[in-house]
Amino acid sequence: MSYSHVSVAIPMMAELANLPMMLRQLREQRHRDFSVYCCVNQPETDRSETFEENQETLRLLGEVNDLDLHLIDRSSPGCGWSGKRKGVGWARKELFNAIVSEQSEEELIVSMDADTEFSPTYLEAVLHAMNRHPEWSALSVPYYHPLNGDELQDRALLRYECYMRHYLINLLLIGNPYAFSALGSAMVFSAHAYRRVGGITPLQGGEDFYLLQKFAKTGIVGRKLEECVRPQGRISHRVPFGTGPAVAQGVCTYDTGGDMECGYPFYPHAAFAAVRETFKMMPHLYDTDEETPMSAFLRQQLDTDNLWEPLRKNFKTRDLFVHACHERVDGLRILQYLKTQLTPGTSNNAEFVSFCQQQGIAVPPDFSFATSPIGEIDALRDALFALEMHLR
Repeated sequence: MSYSHVSVAIPMMAELANLPMMLRQLREQRHRDFSVYCCVNQPETDRSETFEENQETLRLLGEVNDLDLHLIDRSSPGCGWSGKRKGVGWARKELFNAIVSEQSEEELIVSMDADTEFSPTYLEAVLHAMNRHPEWSALSVPYYHPLNGDELQDRALLRYECYMRHYLINLLLIGNPYAFSALGSAMVFSAHAYRRVGGITPLQGGEDFYLLQKFAKTGIVGRKLEECVRPQGRISHRVPFGTGPAVAQGVCTYDTGGDMECGYPFYPHAAFAAVRETFKMMPHLYDTDEETPMSAFLRQQLDTDNLWEPLRKNFKTRDLFVHACHERVDGLRILQYLKTQLTPGTSNNAEFVSFCQQQGIAVPPDFSFATSPIGEIDALRDALFALEMHLR
């Protein structure tokens, strides 16, 4: 399948300040065959400043005549979210569904956020990457959060990003099929693949992770791209987890002299090694039951002592069986397992330092996310980013 046209999907809520940057970046794109879908949204009961800002955003977007812009109004009276249908998950669902209903199978969907910076060659780059790799169902785009000069926010953002990169790099090093970072502003996928997985599940948070996991189970999620997007790392309470809540939690934590280890730990190297060994054993499980490093966890998590025999009965070749094992021990199960391998009440800052040193990244003496200068933490973030880009 060859792609030529791109549709950019952008949920918007109280994004008036970011609107000029968003429109400028779209107008600067070197690839010109694209459409833009914007969903301006909020709860029906919200008639605060957000409503006024959204109404102005709708007015300004309605005046755009130099872009192929499709506007979904989920803000005006009678159009806002009601009941459980609310939030960015539902906004993305409406955007993606509108695109697949109006465009062809050969459509490429670029999931974006209004606060995200991207280069004039971004659409061109993702189009080239997806055409060069027709085996990819989706692409997890590299990301990099700009700092804003507020020390507490920057400290929290860097800590969170180092947590994200430590997690992904470890999965990349063990060759795991669920080695991707899930950000709503950094996803690309085909309309055909989106239909095939049954669309996005509109959650209050994490919908981007579960969508990419669907793509990983039914195809391949690509990771290689020279470009990266730069989403703002701003404080947000709109979703229960993700960058915004992490920064908010980190600001509060560091302001009171704490650290972010409880919510965003650096998982032990031995735990990733156990995941690697379990996946390595899966082809042998087609012939006979063996105890894997994750077996005890899986028996408890899945509430069964018979982990593999049902899969053998339903999948009659080794390749199909292994694929079924990958579906069972998915990205969510891996994360749940890693959490069980933490030792409560102990600091795992040493785990991060050890990991960096193993990868040839120099760590300053007495390094601490809570007290080290922002420049030192940022330098480590940059080193991790470079390593991740190499591994991608």
